[in-house]
Amino acid sequence: MEETINQILKLLDYKYGKEAICYLNYTKDYELMVATILAAQCTDERVNKVTEKLFIKYNKIEDFAECDIAELEQDVFQTGFYRNKAQNIKRSCGQLITDYSKNMPMDIETLTKLAGVGRKTANVILTHIFKQPSIVVDTHVKRVSYRLGLTKEKDPTKIEFDLMKVLPKENWARYNSQIMALGRTMCKGQKPKCGECFLEEHCGKILV
Repeated sequence: MEETINQILKLLDYKYGKEAICYLNYTKDYELMVATILAAQCTDERVNKVTEKLFIKYNKIEDFAECDIAELEQDVFQTGFYRNKAQNIKRSCGQLITDYSKNMPMDIETLTKLAGVGRKTANVILTHIFKQPSIVVDTHVKRVSYRLGLTKEKDPTKIEFDLMKVLPKENWARYNSQIMALGRTMCKGQKPKCGECFLEEHCGKILV
């Protein structure tokens, strides 16, 4: 299994490079948190369209913390689950101001105390803001890792810990963006293109 994993990682590096790419647009630390909260059950492309205007209108963290909640709900409506997302954005930005002097926490335990910030959002922040080795389990990582045979779990947290056991730490950060790219183009949820995939001979094709 170890040799198979090494071959998979080499091919992923060759195909997609070794850089951990963030597909969400942001310029400030708290904006990445906001964008990742919005990305729950929503595509990165749609989130980026929404935040293009959102981050102009709310150009300071205080703007989110002190906003009219009904107005924010309308501003994030297109991302779905807009009421919960708006509440979490307003609360988490308020927490950053009140409890952390506007500084983003640097550890997952503290990050997950922020409203709307689960392990996925926290790991996105750790990966792209603080350059800490972290594994982000999104829908693509969950699906593709299962098909490859790297985990038998369905729960995102259990998948994260499974992948931490089998993947070298230096691969953690870029694994997510590599698998996202693979999941979008080849290993789709419906009708995966197994015959065209460069990982076919190393893939367990579980539940395909």
